[in-house]
Amino acid sequence: MKESNFAVPDIKEKENELKKKLDHSGLPCHIAIIMDGNGRWAMQKGMPRAEGHRAGVESLREIVRLCVELHIKVLTVYAFSSENWKRPQEEVNVLMDLLVEYLYNEMRELHENNVRINPIGRIDRLPESAGMALQASVNKTSGNKGLVLNIALNYGGRLELVDAARKIAKKVKEGKLDPESINEETLADHLYTVGLPDPDLLIRPAGDFRVSNFLLWQLAYTEFWLTSVMWPDFKKVTLLQAIIDFQHRERRFGGLIHS
Repeated sequence: MKESNFAVPDIKEKENELKKKLDHSGLPCHIAIIMDGNGRWAMQKGMPRAEGHRAGVESLREIVRLCVELHIKVLTVYAFSSENWKRPQEEVNVLMDLLVEYLYNEMRELHENNVRINPIGRIDRLPESAGMALQASVNKTSGNKGLVLNIALNYGGRLELVDAARKIAKKVKEGKLDPESINEETLADHLYTVGLPDPDLLIRPAGDFRVSNFLLWQLAYTEFWLTSVMWPDFKKVTLLQAIIDFQHRERRFGGLIHS
């Protein structure tokens, strides 16, 4: 696995070089990213953790723009987990403020680029300001047909499965669903990502080797790409490297590749 390690003047040249290596007929349909390492990045530079989160927003902006350029259909980013409430209140406030700032600052560009914003998670439990910003962005972009940007907020993979089970149980109780008819498709139809393809590629920055309760159902046959690059340093070059590596893998989905 390759990682980015280029001087700033060389970045654009390297980006163009990597774009030439892309097979545009074999791009991942759905990319999922665990945006990790913001706090560690800041601490390594002697800065407050908040500055790492702010730098992480810049990386998100770059990656969304590249996904739009490449005509990726779905991008899911892990922005705030259901466990992140355990962090110091000051840091939680910073994260929520940055979410609001990002949505209002980027809404126009996202809309002009045909991006549809789709928050996933227990959104109703977010602070009022965050909820309002999300609703405004959803309303603004709801008719767009380009990139679907799933923003996972107050999200947990186990909670998603619990919520799906509750919805199914309610339908069974109301007589709207026969228990014997429940299958994998039934459960998938009650997830937050209903109607969307499962991720083809999961990217985990910052050197960790775990899924952190992210898209537990949807990752069944997803290809993983891990890097020690912290999220604030994760730029277009890094994503291009991940996609190129993905394109060199054989995806068997439990079967065999026949020559």
